[in-house]
Amino acid sequence: MSVQVPHYRSALITGASSGLGLEFARQLAPHCETLILVARREAVLEENAKVLLASHPGLKVKILACDLGQASAREGLLASLSEQELWPDLLINNAGMGDYGEFRSSDWEKTSDMIRLNMEALTHLTHALLPRIIAYRGAIINVSSLASTLPIPDFAVYAATKAYVTSLSEALRIELADHDVQVLAVCPGPVKTGFGDRAMRGSRKDMPVKKAFYVSQEQVVSESIRGLLRKRARVYPGLKVAAAAIGIGILPLAAVRLIMSFRPRKS
Repeated sequence: MSVQVPHYRSALITGASSGLGLEFARQLAPHCETLILVARREAVLEENAKVLLASHPGLKVKILACDLGQASAREGLLASLSEQELWPDLLINNAGMGDYGEFRSSDWEKTSDMIRLNMEALTHLTHALLPRIIAYRGAIINVSSLASTLPIPDFAVYAATKAYVTSLSEALRIELADHDVQVLAVCPGPVKTGFGDRAMRGSRKDMPVKKAFYVSQEQVVSESIRGLLRKRARVYPGLKVAAAAIGIGILPLAAVRLIMSFRPRKS
């Protein structure tokens, strides 16, 4: 089923060098005047921009290299947006990282980086850009995770940061309803992207994830856009992931604790 996507003056996408961020850029390119691609790897962003421009004549693509985990870098990003008058009416907070393993043996530097990127950066950008998004009656998509619905051993901090993202999205959706601003939390299960290799430094092969739950990045993005247009609060891409979310939602907390206690652990 085709999705009738509205026209956006500009969409800002974080984590746009690959994975879901790049897929959002591909699917939204025909519906935007300008794409603002944000990620750390400038050379990769430049290559992505060339491909998008070749496929979509008339599209404008702005690339802004930024380490969103650093507050000073975010301030520089916001200054660049102001100088170039690049104010998005669609904000896609996609950048994120994860870790897998016991909390007690985790590397604190990586854990703190994850907290800053998954929570602080997303909140900072949303807060800074929100006045213009309200003025344009725009929209916000926050990429969360099915993990946000559960306390997951060996995945504790990542799941907790995504619980924050989902909760913040729900609250903002209520606050911004009178301003006609849509806020969507996208909560995918496992997705076939480079997320595991980059953010988890190869540990993904040890993670107890059933292949049946994998969803393509193309499906995640298309269902996200459809969910935004239908004014959904959350989207769980893929039938099996959506069914799992429903099941988790109706379980009492005691049952969730019991199930998580029997979850396969990292050796």
